[in-house]
Amino acid sequence: MARKTLNFTVTDEGRDKNKSFLLTEWPASRAEAWAIRAVLALGAANVTVPDGVLNMGMAALTEIGLTKLFALPYKEAGPLLDELMECIQVMPDARRPQVKRPLVESDIEEVKTRLALKWEVLKLHVDFFTAGGLSELTKAKAPAAESSSPTRTSRKQSE
Repeated sequence: MARKTLNFTVTDEGRDKNKSFLLTEWPASRAEAWAIRAVLALGAANVTVPDGVLNMGMAALTEIGLTKLFALPYKEAGPLLDELMECIQVMPDARRPQVKRPLVESDIEEVKTRLALKWEVLKLHVDFFTAGGLSELTKAKAPAAESSSPTRTSRKQSE
């Protein structure tokens, strides 16, 4: 079975309007290692971590709640959140979605786009742990969506 992907297109006004990105989930081993590091960081920050959560991999984040990652100090959360950008490619020409390439710094010009992309990557990785979509824990708004001008996207997901 192929990795899950998500096409993400920015629709809000701004420098990133109409830019499209392809988000692709990590292999299971990579996702597991990332999730364990995230759970350990949450535990070190005194976030309540349920017993046995380290055995759950990315599913642990649905148990704990994705929004708690944004409560970590930047020293711990920053590198974890930045690693999520590895899952993102830019599609420079919307008329040719088959053409994609790795991100370069100038591909994303708005902070809210970066935050929204990271949030979507997180959801892509944990979406399969719940029947019918995301659990109540992961339905909380992303930090970018809490601003007065959220980045709207089109979500086209394939499995």
